[in-house]
Amino acid sequence: MLTMQGGPPAYHVLAKPTGPICNLDCEYCFFLSKEQLYPGDRFRMADEMLETYICQLLESHRIPEVTVAWQGGEPTMMGLDFFRRAVELIEQYRRPGQTISHTIQTNGTLIDDHWAAFFKENEFLVGLSVDGPEALHDTYRVDTRGEGSFSRVMAGMDALKAHEVDVNVLCTVNAANVSSPLDVYRFFRDDLGVQYIQFIPIVERSTETLLPLANLGWSSKHKEKRPLYVQAGNQVTDRTVAPEAFGVFLNTIFDEWVANDVGEVFIQHFDTALANWHGEPGAVCVFSETCGLAVALEHNGDLYSCDHYVEPDYLLGNIAETPMIDLVASAKQVEFGLAKRESLPEFCRSCEVRFACHGGCPKNRFTQTPDGEDGLNYLCPSYKAFFNHIDHPMRLMSQLLHQNRAPSEVSAILAEEEAARFAGIGRNDICPCGSGIKFKLCHGAANPQS
Repeated sequence: MLTMQGGPPAYHVLAKPTGPICNLDCEYCFFLSKEQLYPGDRFRMADEMLETYICQLLESHRIPEVTVAWQGGEPTMMGLDFFRRAVELIEQYRRPGQTISHTIQTNGTLIDDHWAAFFKENEFLVGLSVDGPEALHDTYRVDTRGEGSFSRVMAGMDALKAHEVDVNVLCTVNAANVSSPLDVYRFFRDDLGVQYIQFIPIVERSTETLLPLANLGWSSKHKEKRPLYVQAGNQVTDRTVAPEAFGVFLNTIFDEWVANDVGEVFIQHFDTALANWHGEPGAVCVFSETCGLAVALEHNGDLYSCDHYVEPDYLLGNIAETPMIDLVASAKQVEFGLAKRESLPEFCRSCEVRFACHGGCPKNRFTQTPDGEDGLNYLCPSYKAFFNHIDHPMRLMSQLLHQNRAPSEVSAILAEEEAARFAGIGRNDICPCGSGIKFKLCHGAANPQS
């Protein structure tokens, strides 16, 4: 939790050296319109600001491990020399005993052998934005000409693989791919050979007045009409996942993962859930009780409360005028972080999965509870379904951890339980899973000799 006594010992900064400027024009990208916050700007972080940022970040951390994270827009548009200079400054300013983790989130289209070699040499963790197989990816992840980006992303991925760079995949879950969870998951696991995956649900809020325009996509072809995107309204765009659909997506992938891939593939939602079931803090602010320790730094030094709240009401100040740690520890940011807990509706406070969910991200809390209270998360049906669905496997994995055993043993345990559950069931009996259909057409279909 944030305190005013010297600030937090650690916090996370998403630094945006190009601001919202990107060489792609993804239709669901909420950040493209942030260009309007800085009319006439070049959107390039100056060397003086880069040094100010690095110096303040390293100086203010009171733990030995510091993450330097770059995002955009598209940060690789700054060019390699910018990041070489960043690494030099980090080596100059880091204190004895301080270790640095370099991360960058990129669309991958500009990555070649030179970039990949640099990432490998400096041990960067690269987050690559991919929305699944080509047809699904190219639905919304297009360039300014409206052409798909998949082939260019895969070329970047090939370069990263050739240089053995550590890669995570960040996949947005949207209206185009939400109904294809196994196609998406197996593509990452089997075709790309990725071990670390993040799924980010697309929830695009809009007001009733702006919804027709929002449905066109916040892309440059509509730039002359596009308003500044802010977190307002209780309508959602056509690209948004349905309230229940994200839960079905996660549950389907979880069942495949828990049966085959525990310990081999690491999915952020699942890892965070296991931490919560095991009584440890998760690594994702979305499912933490409070927030406020993940801020966004614009190219000119403006610091905002959160990457999803880069808008005037959430501007904390500029790090060239006020030290970053003072802004992170400011009363305004403390209030922002605590509001996540304090604004929870009673429906959430009494929910059986509150310990794992904590109401989700505040940006999505724009619907009403069954009794009419404001502040319910749009994705509440998905989260309730997901966290209840995984309860038993998570309890088993937590028990295994307490016994100093590998969580991957859960797969064999669940397989034994399922075999016992269906023992003696006739093929024409109703399946005991609750589906209401015959066993031979349900769980017995995979084993026709049952």
